[in-house]
Order: sequence, then C-alpha cells, then structure tokens
Amino acid sequence: MQLANTAAIVTGGASGLGAATAAALVAKGASVFALDLPAAIEQAPQVDGIQYVAADVTSEEEVRAAVATAAGSGVPLRTVVNCAGIGPSMRILGRKGVHDLAFYAKVVQINLVGSFTVLALASEAIAQTEADENGQRGVVINTASVAAFDGQVGQAAYSSSKGGIVGLTLPAARDLAQYGIRVCTIAPGIVETPMLATVSEDFRAGLAAGVPFPQRLGRPDEYAHLALSIIDNDYLNGETIRLDGSLRMAPR
Repeated sequence: MQLANTAAIVTGGASGLGAATAAALVAKGASVFALDLPAAIEQAPQVDGIQYVAADVTSEEEVRAAVATAAGSGVPLRTVVNCAGIGPSMRILGRKGVHDLAFYAKVVQINLVGSFTVLALASEAIAQTEADENGQRGVVINTASVAAFDGQVGQAAYSSSKGGIVGLTLPAARDLAQYGIRVCTIAPGIVETPMLATVSEDFRAGLAAGVPFPQRLGRPDEYAHLALSIIDNDYLNGETIRLDGSLRMAPR
C-alpha cells in the first residue's frame, strides 16, 4: 500500500516506538497524527508532517475526535499504528499482599481495550474511504510483546494485555477483510525506549546479553522499519511477528 498523500494515526506517538514510527511514516510521504497524553506531547520533538493530538486511548470521546481530525485532513486515512501502552510489574501474591485488582484492570484497559478502541473507530473511518485499484483501504498495526508468549514473574497484567492483542489479530483481520483493511501485530523484545531510560548501563548490558543474535537491545527505528514493511506487503495479514533477536524470556 502506498503511503504518499495519505493520513496515518500513531498512538503513543510522542516518544519511543511511536515517535520512531511517526517519523518513518512522514519520510514516506504520509501526514501523521500522533496521539498521546498532553504531558508526553510537551516533551515531543517537533517534526514537519507530524501533528500531535492530545488523546487518551481509554477515552472513546477523545479517540473519536482524534480519528475525525485525521480523517478530515483532506487525504484518505490509510494507516493506524497502536504503540500506546504501559509496562508495569506486580506479582499476583507479593510482600505487600495480593495484586492490586484495579491496577490489573487499568493495564488491560490501556494496553488492550485502548488498542481495540483505536482500531475499531479508525477502521470505521477508513472503511468510508475509496479503495485503491487493489481494493485496499488501510492497514492497522498493533503492538504486543514477547511477554504475550514468555511472560515473566510480575508480568501477569502486562502479559494478559499483550496476549489479548495477539488473540485479537486474526479475528480483527477477518472482520475487516470485507472493507479492504489488513491487521497485523508486532511483538517486540527488549527495545531501547524511555521505559528503560531509568535503569543502569549494567542492567541494560545484562538484558542485551540474553539476546542470542544480534546480542544487543532492539532500536525503535527497527520497529518502525518493520511497520513500514508490513504496510508495503499487501499479502501480509492476520499475523503476529516477533521482533526480538530470537529472545525467549526466562521466568525472571
């Protein structure tokens, strides 16, 4: 699918995977609407072709408004990349007692329900566009994690949310096939994002040592490159792709 003269939505677009993806889409000629929380947008780099939109993916009203902005930009909305999410850690039974049940629900609400909300509402807008010569209207890329398959100690909430993303991929692709909308998921391993910015170099080196090859942490631009490859390959649909250097996470 061609990106030039189209619109794209990237959630979590102010930093990390989202920022790298937004920049990569702009470089291919897309007009990008980067959704994020106001505090994140204040710290975001200013890039020509990227319009930041303050929106919480857990708010249907805010997502609807953001989708309407992108869909009304004068070029067809074709691409959605869901990168917004949180990655907390908490054991089911820990020193402080049982897992905070409200916190579990919050993680699932942001990571899984938020992604579904953006997927559904954006697909509604994409379905109203004119298809290209191949019957295509758009692509939605969600972000899971290797934790969907290899969840570690303390990742019950996070792994549940990301496992839900994996489970969503195929039925979403089947639901949206009649509208010419493809759906795929990227499951990254350990990537150098702001989530890792607060840990020590020694800790990062230990994480990198666990990756078979290449023995380093992933980069946001590698995620963005894979997203572009998915968009470009019209026959790739309903699939979850691991981006992890063949990493398989240990229990802890």
